[in-house]
Amino acid sequence: MNGTPQQSRTALVLGGGGSTGNAWLIGVVAGLFEAGLDVSNADLIIGTSAGATAAAQISSAPTDELLAASLTPIAQRVAPAGTGGGGAPGGAVVNHLARMTGIIAASSDPADLRARLAAAALELDGESDGSWTDRWRSIVAPRLPNPNWPEQAIAITAVDAQTGEGTVFDRASGVALVDAVAASTSSGLPYWIGGIPYLDGGFRTNAENADLAAGYDRVLVVSPFGGRSLVPKEWGTHLASQVDELRTEGSRVEAIFPEPESEHLFGPDAMNLSLRPTAARAGYEQGRVLADQLSGFWR
Repeated sequence: MNGTPQQSRTALVLGGGGSTGNAWLIGVVAGLFEAGLDVSNADLIIGTSAGATAAAQISSAPTDELLAASLTPIAQRVAPAGTGGGGAPGGAVVNHLARMTGIIAASSDPADLRARLAAAALELDGESDGSWTDRWRSIVAPRLPNPNWPEQAIAITAVDAQTGEGTVFDRASGVALVDAVAASTSSGLPYWIGGIPYLDGGFRTNAENADLAAGYDRVLVVSPFGGRSLVPKEWGTHLASQVDELRTEGSRVEAIFPEPESEHLFGPDAMNLSLRPTAARAGYEQGRVLADQLSGFWR
C-alpha cells in the first residue's frame, strides 16, 4: 500500500470508539500538540471507524480548531439501531452490542465472524429502504475539513461485505476520502461504494488494526476502547497480540488508553453526542500530561 517502510518512520494508530471516541482522540492529539508534541505529523496514520474520521480530520485541519469543535455541544440525532450513526441513543448501542455478542458466540474464528457479520448486514440492507448510503454520506461529509485525500499517508480500514475480507483504503485506492471514512464507520447497514458493500473497519481484526503499522520503527496507538475486545483472546486478534507482534518484529510501541474514570464514555453511551465535550476534555487533559513522557519515544 505504501511501499516498504523505512527505519525511523512513525505510525499513529487511531482506534474506533463511537462519537465520544472520536472526540477523545481529537482531545488527546490536541493536548499532546499544545504540550509540545505533534503526533499528527506521523509518516502513516491508520484510522478505524471513529479513528478513520479523526485521521481525516487531523491530517487536514489544525488541532486547536478540531478541539474547539469537539468541545461544542451538538444536538442529538437518532440513527438506525445497530449502525455506526454517530448519534444513536444508548438503547440502540446496547441492542447492537447484544447482536454482536450473539454473532461472535456463533462464530468459530475471525474469518467466520466477518462472514456472519457481512451476511447479517446484507440481510438488514435487503430489508431497508435503500437510502442508508446516501444518508450516511451526507452526515459524514461535513465532518471532514477537506474532502480530498491529504498528501500525508493515511490508511482507512473497512470490511468488504461481499467477501468478508478486510480492506484498506488510501489515496491510491481510487475511492473518495468521504466514502472511505463512511465505509469505515458503518457498522450495521453496509455502505456501498461502486457496487461493493462495506462495513465498519473495526470488524477487520479489531478496533485498532495496529497490525497495519508493521515495519514502522515507532508506533503510537491511541485507543478509546483501551484495547478491549468482545472476541475470544485465543483468536489472537486482540490489540495486545498485535502489539506483541509489532515489538517482536522490531517496532517500538506505546499506547494511550482512557483513564479509568473516563471509560464509561466509550460503552453504551459511545454514540451520545452530548458527551462529546466531556470526552474531548478528558482526552485533552491526558494528552497534556503524557506529552513529556512520550516525547523521547516519538522524536
